Order: sequence, then structure tokens, then C-alpha cells
Amino acid sequence: MFFAKEDLALDLGREYTEGLARTVRGRPPGRSALDALREAFLASVARHDPVIGFCGPPFARMIAGSPALLARLREFHGDRERTLAAALAEEAGTTGTSSPDDFRPRAAAALIAAAHRALFDETFRRTLAGQSDATIAAAVTDAAHHAFALLTPALGPRP
Repeated sequence: MFFAKEDLALDLGREYTEGLARTVRGRPPGRSALDALREAFLASVARHDPVIGFCGPPFARMIAGSPALLARLREFHGDRERTLAAALAEEAGTTGTSSPDDFRPRAAAALIAAAHRALFDETFRRTLAGQSDATIAAAVTDAAHHAFALLTPALGPRP
């Protein structure tokens, strides 16, 4: 189902908005959410996954040239953050470490989503510049290691 005409072009929107939360919910016992998200992102880079921005220059130019598509992409970023926050809050609630009004899952989701948004933007920027997927993957892998290293002290071993 498409909620907006822009979703015809951005048909991976649901995968995009639900992917982080699905990773958190589906991770193995004992694995931190942050570790699972790092591993999932690096696997996506290795696959040159369109969900994280590998879309080819023609498609990237179409998105970049459309205010409506860019606005819809921004909505997806916000939806993804809220979906991740709900997953983190749900998990914290089941472990007794959170209440429905707890700010921590929302703050953690905001930090994680911001890192993923910056990595998406880097992938997209390099795609627009015409770089090869292999070149982009190498640069984004390095950027991902840096981004997750920045998140680790802020979020600790959990979420």
C-alpha cells in the first residue's frame, strides 16, 4: 500500500522505517542493540543495500531534484526514529527498566537514528558524485566505524 504518490518512487520506505526496530527486536539474547545495529549496518554496506542509500546516480539525482521526494525521505527518517524508540521502550519495559514516560529510549533512538541518517546522507552524497559502489562502501564502512564509536560511550553496552 502506498500512502503518498512519492512512495511509488521510494518503495522501500517501510523497510527503511522498520529496519532498525526489526534489528533490535530480532537480535540474539545477550547482544546489545547497538552491536546488532552496527553489524546490520555493515552487512548492508557489504550488500550495497538501497535501503541505506546505494541507489545509483540516476535515481539519486531524481530524488535530489524533487522537493516532494526529499520531504518524504525526511518523513521516513522521523518515522524510523519513532519506530526504533518504540522498540527500545518496549524492550526496556519488559525488563522493568523503563516506564511509558521514560525519556531514555527516545534519546537513544534519536542518537542512533542521527548516526544512521548521517551515514545515509554520506552514501547518497557519494552516489550523487558518481562514485562507484565499491568506493562508497569503503568510505561508508570507515564512517560507520567512526559513527558507532561515537555512540558507544553515550549509550554504553545497552541499548
